[in-house]
Amino acid sequence: MLKRLLITGAAGGLGTMLRPLLPHVADAIRVSDMAPLTDTLPHEEDVPCDLTDRKAVRALVDGCDGVLHLGGRSLEDTWEVIRASNLDGMVNLYEAARHTGNPRILYASSNHTIGFYPQTERLDGRSPTRPDGFYGVSKVFGEALASMYFDKFGVETACLRIGSCKPEPENHRMLSTWLSPADFVRLIERVFAVETLGCPIIYGASANDAGWWDNSHVAYLGWEPQDNSEIFRAKLDAAMDHPGPDDPTVLFQGGTFASDVIHEN
Repeated sequence: MLKRLLITGAAGGLGTMLRPLLPHVADAIRVSDMAPLTDTLPHEEDVPCDLTDRKAVRALVDGCDGVLHLGGRSLEDTWEVIRASNLDGMVNLYEAARHTGNPRILYASSNHTIGFYPQTERLDGRSPTRPDGFYGVSKVFGEALASMYFDKFGVETACLRIGSCKPEPENHRMLSTWLSPADFVRLIERVFAVETLGCPIIYGASANDAGWWDNSHVAYLGWEPQDNSEIFRAKLDAAMDHPGPDDPTVLFQGGTFASDVIHEN
């Protein structure tokens, strides 16, 4: 069990969804976002922080032995916005980590690091990246940065290429990319419990029948997803039409991020 877990991006969609499910992971949980949170839980310590402020980030990380890094821009945007939050912020976080005892990190990377692969191709942790936009490029940078800080300074990181972490799939593509909140929590538990982590690439998806990704290379973590998106297929079929054969959501693993239209995670 961790002594203190830091959750960055705690006010975002993922942070808000996961925080109530994590009190058992650490004795204390430090939550952080750009502005003070208005919904802190009794076990949480709120420390607002701008990830682009290197000095503030170092103080934020100090005293934590685990970091769940959900902070940064989570959608496609201009390069200026992406660079500040997802590149400069990452460097600040890892510099803070190496100066404050090398806390273990779970980095929220993204399926958009490999978004231009066709949905017919099955990927594993050795598949080259094919980012589908500036956001995907920033996540490739984050994975590379984590690798360098592991090799050079021993900072262990789980680079989690999150598919679509929501209470349930919202469209047919998400039948392949869905990561249930419960399976995400199961992974968090294993990442911070396993004796040796290293710096693995992990695909963030539940045990979906329609899945595209192979996690056999991280079997040593002992993570066993238990949920399957297939139980939602009939509901989605009744609620919406299947997209056409030329739709990006049936061509590319990154969906609409591989086109000029951005409207999904």
